[in-house]
Amino acid sequence: CGSLRRGGRGPPGWAPRPGGGAGPPRRRARPGPRDPGGGGGRGGPPPPGAWPRGGGPAPRGAGIRTVMITGDHEGTARAIAKELGILEGEAPGRPVVYARATAGDKLKIVRELKAAGEVVAMTGDGVNDSPALREAHIGIAMGITGSQVSREAADMVLTDDNYASIVAAVEEGRGIFENIRKTLTYLLGGNLGELLVMFVAALIGMPVPLLPLQLLWINLVTDGLPSLMLVFDPAPTSALARPPRRAGASILGRREWLFIVAVGVLEATTALAVYAWAVSALGLAQARTMAFCVLVFSQTFRALSARDNEQIFWRTGIFTNRGLLWVVALTFALQLALVELEVTRTLFKLAPLTLAQLGLTVALGLLVVTVIELTKLVLAARRRHRPAPAAVDK
Repeated sequence: CGSLRRGGRGPPGWAPRPGGGAGPPRRRARPGPRDPGGGGGRGGPPPPGAWPRGGGPAPRGAGIRTVMITGDHEGTARAIAKELGILEGEAPGRPVVYARATAGDKLKIVRELKAAGEVVAMTGDGVNDSPALREAHIGIAMGITGSQVSREAADMVLTDDNYASIVAAVEEGRGIFENIRKTLTYLLGGNLGELLVMFVAALIGMPVPLLPLQLLWINLVTDGLPSLMLVFDPAPTSALARPPRRAGASILGRREWLFIVAVGVLEATTALAVYAWAVSALGLAQARTMAFCVLVFSQTFRALSARDNEQIFWRTGIFTNRGLLWVVALTFALQLALVELEVTRTLFKLAPLTLAQLGLTVALGLLVVTVIELTKLVLAARRRHRPAPAAVDK
Protein backbone atom coordinates (compact mmCIF):
# COMPACT_ATOMS: atom_id res chain seq x y z
CA CYS A 1 0.00 0.00 0.00
CA GLY A 2 3.00 2.25 0.06
CA SER A 3 3.52 2.08 -3.69
CA LEU A 4 5.41 4.80 -5.51
CA ARG A 5 3.48 6.03 -8.52
CA ARG A 6 5.45 7.00 -11.57
CA GLY A 7 3.53 8.92 -14.20
CA GLY A 8 3.31 7.39 -17.63
CA ARG A 9 0.69 9.54 -19.36
CA GLY A 10 -0.79 13.00 -19.46
CA PRO A 11 -3.68 14.21 -17.34
CA PRO A 12 -7.11 12.62 -17.83
CA GLY A 13 -8.78 13.99 -20.95
CA TRP A 14 -5.74 13.28 -23.13
CA ALA A 15 -6.05 10.53 -25.72
CA PRO A 16 -3.25 8.31 -27.07
CA ARG A 17 -1.75 9.02 -30.42
CA PRO A 18 -3.44 6.93 -33.14
CA GLY A 19 -1.57 3.71 -33.62
CA GLY A 20 -0.07 3.84 -30.14
CA GLY A 21 3.17 5.41 -31.36
CA ALA A 22 5.82 6.95 -29.16
CA GLY A 23 5.13 10.47 -30.26
CA PRO A 24 3.43 13.20 -28.24
CA PRO A 25 -0.15 12.52 -27.14
CA ARG A 26 -3.07 14.22 -28.76
CA ARG A 27 -5.64 16.14 -26.78
CA ARG A 28 -9.30 15.71 -27.48
CA ALA A 29 -10.95 18.76 -28.94
CA ARG A 30 -14.47 19.81 -29.65
CA PRO A 31 -15.57 19.72 -33.30
CA GLY A 32 -15.03 23.03 -34.99
CA PRO A 33 -15.03 24.55 -38.47
CA ARG A 34 -11.56 23.19 -39.18
CA ASP A 35 -12.10 19.98 -37.26
CA PRO A 36 -15.47 18.54 -38.23
CA GLY A 37 -14.61 15.05 -36.97
CA GLY A 38 -13.56 16.13 -33.49
CA GLY A 39 -10.23 14.31 -33.75
CA GLY A 40 -8.35 17.30 -32.41
CA GLY A 41 -4.96 18.65 -33.20
CA ARG A 42 -1.84 18.39 -31.07
CA GLY A 43 -2.68 21.48 -29.05
CA GLY A 44 -1.18 22.65 -25.79
CA PRO A 45 -1.49 21.19 -22.32
CA PRO A 46 -4.82 21.41 -20.57
CA PRO A 47 -5.12 23.69 -17.57
CA PRO A 48 -4.90 22.19 -14.07
CA GLY A 49 -8.66 22.46 -13.82
CA ALA A 50 -8.87 19.69 -16.43
CA TRP A 51 -7.77 17.29 -13.76
CA PRO A 52 -10.53 16.10 -11.44
CA ARG A 53 -10.59 17.61 -7.99
CA GLY A 54 -7.80 16.04 -5.97
CA GLY A 55 -6.32 14.54 -9.14
CA GLY A 56 -2.88 16.08 -8.69
CA PRO A 57 0.13 14.52 -7.00
CA ALA A 58 -0.36 12.59 -3.79
CA PRO A 59 0.41 14.25 -0.45
CA ARG A 60 4.15 14.43 0.23
CA GLY A 61 3.72 12.91 3.67
CA ALA A 62 2.47 9.71 2.03
CA GLY A 63 5.98 8.98 0.74
CA ILE A 64 4.77 8.98 -2.88
CA ARG A 65 6.64 10.79 -5.64
CA THR A 66 4.95 11.41 -8.98
CA VAL A 67 7.11 11.28 -12.12
CA MET A 68 5.95 12.32 -15.57
CA ILE A 69 7.26 10.41 -18.59
CA THR A 70 6.06 11.84 -21.90
CA GLY A 71 6.89 12.11 -25.55
CA ASP A 72 6.30 15.87 -25.49
CA HIS A 73 8.96 18.55 -25.73
CA GLU A 74 10.72 19.23 -22.43
CA GLY A 75 9.40 22.78 -22.16
CA THR A 76 5.82 21.62 -22.66
CA ALA A 77 6.26 18.75 -20.22
CA ARG A 78 7.74 20.95 -17.50
CA ALA A 79 5.02 23.54 -17.95
CA ILE A 80 2.36 20.87 -17.37
CA ALA A 81 4.30 19.46 -14.42
CA LYS A 82 4.60 22.90 -12.85
CA GLU A 83 0.89 23.65 -13.18
CA LEU A 84 0.01 20.29 -11.64
CA GLY A 85 2.48 20.58 -8.76
CA ILE A 86 4.64 17.66 -9.88
CA LEU A 87 7.83 19.77 -9.90
CA GLU A 88 7.52 20.24 -6.15
CA GLY A 89 8.90 16.72 -5.72
CA GLU A 90 12.03 17.39 -7.80
CA ALA A 91 15.42 17.20 -6.10
CA PRO A 92 19.04 17.16 -7.31
CA GLY A 93 19.69 13.83 -8.95
CA ARG A 94 16.01 12.87 -8.75
CA PRO A 95 14.22 14.23 -11.83
CA VAL A 96 10.44 14.11 -12.00
CA VAL A 97 10.00 14.95 -15.68
CA TYR A 98 11.29 12.88 -18.60
CA ALA A 99 10.55 14.38 -22.02
CA ARG A 100 10.80 12.99 -25.55
CA ALA A 101 10.71 9.48 -24.09
CA THR A 102 10.38 6.45 -26.34
CA ALA A 103 9.09 3.02 -25.35
CA GLY A 104 12.66 1.93 -24.69
CA ASP A 105 13.30 5.01 -22.54
CA LYS A 106 10.24 4.27 -20.42
CA LEU A 107 11.34 0.70 -19.87
CA LYS A 108 14.85 1.84 -18.94
CA ILE A 109 13.53 4.43 -16.47
CA VAL A 110 11.34 1.87 -14.73
CA ARG A 111 14.25 -0.56 -14.45
CA GLU A 112 16.55 2.12 -13.04
CA LEU A 113 13.96 3.09 -10.43
CA LYS A 114 13.52 -0.53 -9.40
CA ALA A 115 17.28 -1.00 -9.20
CA ALA A 116 17.42 2.01 -6.86
CA GLY A 117 15.05 0.24 -4.47
CA GLU A 118 11.91 2.14 -5.43
CA VAL A 119 8.47 0.54 -5.63
CA VAL A 120 7.21 1.59 -9.04
CA ALA A 121 3.65 1.92 -10.28
CA MET A 122 3.49 2.81 -13.99
CA THR A 123 0.43 4.26 -15.71
CA GLY A 124 0.00 4.17 -19.47
CA ASP A 125 -2.51 3.95 -22.28
CA GLY A 126 -0.60 3.27 -25.49
CA VAL A 127 0.94 0.20 -27.06
CA ASN A 128 4.37 1.74 -26.49
CA ASP A 129 3.69 1.82 -22.74
CA SER A 130 3.15 -1.94 -22.53
CA PRO A 131 6.78 -3.00 -21.86
CA ALA A 132 7.10 -0.51 -19.01
CA LEU A 133 3.68 -1.49 -17.63
CA ARG A 134 4.74 -5.13 -17.51
CA GLU A 135 8.15 -4.30 -15.98
CA ALA A 136 6.80 -2.10 -13.16
CA HIS A 137 5.79 -3.57 -9.82
CA ILE A 138 2.25 -2.42 -10.57
CA GLY A 139 1.20 -1.67 -14.13
CA ILE A 140 -1.91 0.52 -14.37
CA ALA A 141 -3.63 0.84 -17.73
CA MET A 142 -6.29 3.37 -18.69
CA GLY A 143 -9.73 1.83 -19.06
CA ILE A 144 -11.28 4.56 -21.25
CA THR A 145 -8.49 5.78 -23.51
CA GLY A 146 -6.13 2.83 -23.09
CA SER A 147 -5.37 0.39 -25.86
CA GLN A 148 -6.23 -3.29 -25.59
CA VAL A 149 -2.53 -4.18 -25.55
CA SER A 150 -1.80 -1.89 -22.59
CA ARG A 151 -4.77 -3.26 -20.65
CA GLU A 152 -3.56 -6.83 -21.17
CA ALA A 153 -0.02 -5.93 -20.10
CA ALA A 154 -1.11 -4.10 -16.94
CA ASP A 155 -1.82 -5.57 -13.52
CA MET A 156 -4.96 -3.49 -13.13
CA VAL A 157 -7.12 -1.16 -15.19
CA LEU A 158 -8.20 2.31 -14.09
CA THR A 159 -11.80 2.45 -15.26
CA ASP A 160 -12.22 6.24 -14.96
CA ASP A 161 -8.73 7.31 -16.19
CA ASN A 162 -8.50 9.45 -13.05
CA TYR A 163 -5.22 9.84 -11.20
CA ALA A 164 -7.17 10.65 -8.04
CA SER A 165 -8.51 7.10 -8.11
CA ILE A 166 -4.97 5.78 -7.68
CA VAL A 167 -4.44 7.99 -4.63
CA ALA A 168 -7.81 6.85 -3.25
CA ALA A 169 -6.82 3.22 -3.86
CA VAL A 170 -3.60 3.68 -1.93
CA GLU A 171 -5.53 5.25 0.95
CA GLU A 172 -8.04 2.40 0.92
CA GLY A 173 -5.28 -0.21 0.75
CA ARG A 174 -3.46 1.31 3.70
CA GLY A 175 -6.74 1.35 5.62
CA ILE A 176 -7.31 -2.36 4.90
CA PHE A 177 -3.79 -3.19 6.02
CA GLU A 178 -4.20 -1.21 9.24
CA ASN A 179 -7.54 -2.94 9.92
CA ILE A 180 -5.94 -6.36 9.56
CA ARG A 181 -3.05 -5.32 11.81
CA LYS A 182 -5.18 -3.87 14.59
CA THR A 183 -7.62 -6.79 14.47
CA LEU A 184 -4.78 -9.27 14.90
CA THR A 185 -3.32 -7.17 17.70
CA TYR A 186 -6.69 -7.03 19.44
CA LEU A 187 -7.29 -10.78 19.15
CA LEU A 188 -3.81 -11.87 20.18
CA GLY A 189 -3.76 -9.52 23.17
CA GLY A 190 -7.01 -10.97 24.50
CA ASN A 191 -6.01 -14.57 23.83
CA LEU A 192 -2.69 -14.06 25.58
CA GLY A 193 -4.51 -12.67 28.61
CA GLU A 194 -6.78 -15.72 28.80
CA LEU A 195 -3.80 -18.07 28.39
CA LEU A 196 -1.86 -16.36 31.16
CA VAL A 197 -4.84 -16.51 33.54
CA MET A 198 -5.14 -20.26 33.11
CA PHE A 199 -1.39 -20.94 33.10
CA VAL A 200 -0.43 -18.81 36.10
CA ALA A 201 -3.36 -20.11 38.19
CA ALA A 202 -2.30 -23.71 37.50
CA LEU A 203 1.34 -22.84 38.12
CA ILE A 204 0.70 -21.50 41.63
CA GLY A 205 -1.76 -24.26 42.51
CA MET A 206 -5.02 -22.28 42.42
CA PRO A 207 -8.32 -23.81 41.26
CA VAL A 208 -9.13 -23.44 37.55
CA PRO A 209 -10.34 -19.83 37.07
CA LEU A 210 -12.41 -20.40 33.94
CA LEU A 211 -14.48 -23.37 32.80
CA PRO A 212 -14.53 -24.57 29.16
CA LEU A 213 -17.96 -23.08 28.37
CA GLN A 214 -16.89 -19.74 29.82
CA LEU A 215 -13.77 -19.72 27.64
CA LEU A 216 -15.91 -20.56 24.62
CA TRP A 217 -18.20 -17.61 25.42
CA ILE A 218 -15.22 -15.23 25.63
CA ASN A 219 -13.87 -16.42 22.29
CA LEU A 220 -17.22 -16.22 20.51
CA VAL A 221 -18.58 -12.96 21.91
CA THR A 222 -15.63 -10.76 22.85
CA ASP A 223 -13.33 -11.97 20.04
CA GLY A 224 -15.67 -12.66 17.14
CA LEU A 225 -18.10 -9.74 16.99
CA PRO A 226 -15.74 -6.83 17.88
CA SER A 227 -13.00 -8.10 15.56
CA LEU A 228 -15.52 -8.34 12.73
CA MET A 229 -16.42 -4.68 13.21
CA LEU A 230 -12.73 -3.69 13.42
CA VAL A 231 -12.09 -5.26 10.01
CA PHE A 232 -14.69 -2.92 8.47
CA ASP A 233 -13.39 0.16 10.25
CA PRO A 234 -13.09 3.13 7.83
CA ALA A 235 -9.58 4.14 6.78
CA PRO A 236 -8.02 6.65 9.18
CA THR A 237 -7.78 10.25 8.01
CA SER A 238 -4.03 10.09 8.56
CA ALA A 239 -3.53 7.18 6.13
CA LEU A 240 -1.88 9.42 3.52
CA ALA A 241 0.04 11.41 6.13
CA ARG A 242 2.14 8.39 7.07
CA PRO A 243 5.12 7.08 5.11
CA PRO A 244 4.74 3.65 3.51
CA ARG A 245 5.94 0.59 5.34
CA ARG A 246 9.08 -1.15 4.17
CA ALA A 247 8.68 -3.74 1.43
CA GLY A 248 8.53 -7.19 2.98
CA ALA A 249 7.82 -5.85 6.47
CA SER A 250 5.82 -8.14 8.75
CA ILE A 251 2.20 -7.32 9.51
CA LEU A 252 3.01 -7.35 13.21
CA GLY A 253 6.23 -5.55 14.03
CA ARG A 254 8.13 -5.16 17.26
CA ARG A 255 5.81 -2.42 18.46
CA GLU A 256 2.69 -4.54 17.94
CA TRP A 257 4.17 -7.55 19.73
CA LEU A 258 5.17 -5.39 22.69
CA PHE A 259 1.62 -4.05 22.82
CA ILE A 260 0.16 -7.57 22.67
CA VAL A 261 2.34 -8.73 25.55
CA ALA A 262 1.61 -5.62 27.63
CA VAL A 263 -2.16 -5.93 27.13
CA GLY A 264 -2.14 -9.66 27.80
CA VAL A 265 -0.18 -9.24 31.02
CA LEU A 266 -2.38 -6.34 32.14
CA GLU A 267 -5.65 -8.21 31.54
CA ALA A 268 -4.31 -11.39 33.16
CA THR A 269 -3.02 -9.50 36.20
CA THR A 270 -6.35 -7.73 36.69
CA ALA A 271 -8.39 -10.94 36.37
CA LEU A 272 -6.06 -12.97 38.60
CA ALA A 273 -5.99 -10.27 41.26
CA VAL A 274 -9.77 -10.18 41.61
CA TYR A 275 -9.89 -13.98 41.38
CA ALA A 276 -7.33 -14.49 44.16
CA TRP A 277 -9.16 -12.02 46.41
CA ALA A 278 -12.60 -13.45 45.72
CA VAL A 279 -11.53 -17.07 46.28
CA SER A 280 -10.62 -16.32 49.89
CA ALA A 281 -13.30 -13.70 50.56
CA LEU A 282 -16.36 -14.95 48.64
CA GLY A 283 -15.79 -18.50 47.50
CA LEU A 284 -14.81 -20.30 44.31
CA ALA A 285 -18.08 -19.80 42.41
CA GLN A 286 -18.13 -16.02 42.95
CA ALA A 287 -14.42 -15.82 42.19
CA ARG A 288 -14.85 -17.56 38.84
CA THR A 289 -17.82 -15.37 37.99
CA MET A 290 -15.94 -12.17 38.79
CA ALA A 291 -12.79 -13.21 36.88
CA PHE A 292 -15.00 -14.22 33.96
CA CYS A 293 -16.77 -10.84 33.94
CA VAL A 294 -13.52 -8.88 34.24
CA LEU A 295 -12.06 -10.58 31.16
CA VAL A 296 -15.25 -10.09 29.15
CA PHE A 297 -15.63 -6.42 30.09
CA SER A 298 -11.94 -5.57 29.59
CA GLN A 299 -11.83 -7.10 26.11
CA THR A 300 -15.15 -5.56 25.13
CA PHE A 301 -14.16 -2.04 26.18
CA ARG A 302 -10.71 -2.47 24.66
CA ALA A 303 -12.29 -2.94 21.23
CA LEU A 304 -13.06 0.80 21.23
CA SER A 305 -9.43 1.60 21.96
CA ALA A 306 -8.17 -0.90 19.35
CA ARG A 307 -9.36 1.27 16.46
CA ASP A 308 -6.15 3.31 16.55
CA ASN A 309 -2.90 2.52 18.33
CA GLU A 310 -1.83 6.17 18.44
CA GLN A 311 -4.92 8.34 18.89
CA ILE A 312 -7.28 8.13 21.84
CA PHE A 313 -10.57 6.57 20.78
CA TRP A 314 -12.79 9.70 20.86
CA ARG A 315 -10.42 11.44 18.42
CA THR A 316 -10.82 8.65 15.87
CA GLY A 317 -14.48 9.61 15.46
CA ILE A 318 -16.70 7.75 17.89
CA PHE A 319 -19.61 7.49 15.48
CA THR A 320 -17.62 6.63 12.36
CA ASN A 321 -17.98 2.94 13.25
CA ARG A 322 -21.49 2.64 14.64
CA GLY A 323 -21.43 -1.13 14.18
CA LEU A 324 -18.67 -1.43 16.77
CA LEU A 325 -20.64 0.70 19.23
CA TRP A 326 -23.66 -1.55 18.84
CA VAL A 327 -21.51 -4.66 19.28
CA VAL A 328 -19.94 -3.29 22.47
CA ALA A 329 -23.35 -2.37 23.88
CA LEU A 330 -24.80 -5.75 22.89
CA THR A 331 -21.91 -7.71 24.40
CA PHE A 332 -22.14 -5.72 27.62
CA ALA A 333 -25.89 -6.37 27.85
CA LEU A 334 -25.49 -10.09 27.10
CA GLN A 335 -22.83 -10.43 29.80
CA LEU A 336 -25.09 -8.77 32.36
CA ALA A 337 -27.95 -11.06 31.34
CA LEU A 338 -25.65 -14.07 31.64
CA VAL A 339 -24.99 -13.25 35.29
CA GLU A 340 -28.49 -12.11 36.23
CA LEU A 341 -30.67 -14.78 34.62
CA GLU A 342 -31.05 -18.03 36.53
CA VAL A 343 -31.08 -20.25 33.44
CA THR A 344 -27.82 -18.87 32.05
CA ARG A 345 -26.16 -18.88 35.46
CA THR A 346 -26.93 -22.56 35.76
CA LEU A 347 -25.74 -23.31 32.22
CA PHE A 348 -22.42 -21.46 32.66
CA LYS A 349 -22.02 -22.47 36.33
CA LEU A 350 -21.92 -18.89 37.55
CA ALA A 351 -22.81 -17.42 40.92
CA PRO A 352 -25.06 -14.40 41.52
CA LEU A 353 -23.19 -11.15 42.17
CA THR A 354 -24.26 -8.16 44.22
CA LEU A 355 -24.49 -4.75 42.60
CA ALA A 356 -21.21 -3.73 44.26
CA GLN A 357 -19.43 -6.86 43.04
CA LEU A 358 -20.75 -6.39 39.51
CA GLY A 359 -19.72 -2.73 39.58
CA LEU A 360 -16.22 -3.78 40.65
CA THR A 361 -15.88 -6.08 37.61
CA VAL A 362 -17.01 -3.26 35.30
CA ALA A 363 -14.53 -0.84 36.90
CA LEU A 364 -11.68 -3.35 36.54
CA GLY A 365 -12.69 -3.90 32.92
CA LEU A 366 -12.46 -0.15 32.33
CA LEU A 367 -9.09 -0.06 34.10
CA VAL A 368 -7.37 -1.87 31.23
CA VAL A 369 -8.63 0.47 28.50
CA THR A 370 -7.91 3.49 30.72
CA VAL A 371 -4.27 2.47 31.09
CA ILE A 372 -4.02 2.00 27.30
CA GLU A 373 -5.53 5.41 26.57
CA LEU A 374 -3.30 7.17 29.11
CA THR A 375 -0.27 5.48 27.52
CA LYS A 376 -1.36 6.85 24.12
CA LEU A 377 -1.53 10.37 25.57
CA VAL A 378 1.96 10.08 27.07
CA LEU A 379 3.44 8.77 23.82
CA ALA A 380 1.65 11.47 21.80
CA ALA A 381 3.12 14.16 24.08
CA ARG A 382 6.59 12.72 23.56
CA ARG A 383 6.12 12.73 19.78
CA ARG A 384 5.05 16.38 19.81
CA HIS A 385 8.23 17.41 21.61
CA ARG A 386 10.43 15.31 19.36
CA PRO A 387 11.90 17.03 16.25
CA ALA A 388 10.14 15.86 13.10
CA PRO A 389 12.33 13.76 10.74
CA ALA A 390 12.86 14.91 7.18
CA ALA A 391 10.39 13.48 4.68
CA VAL A 392 11.85 10.61 2.67
CA ASP A 393 10.30 9.17 -0.46
CA LYS A 394 10.10 5.41 -0.56
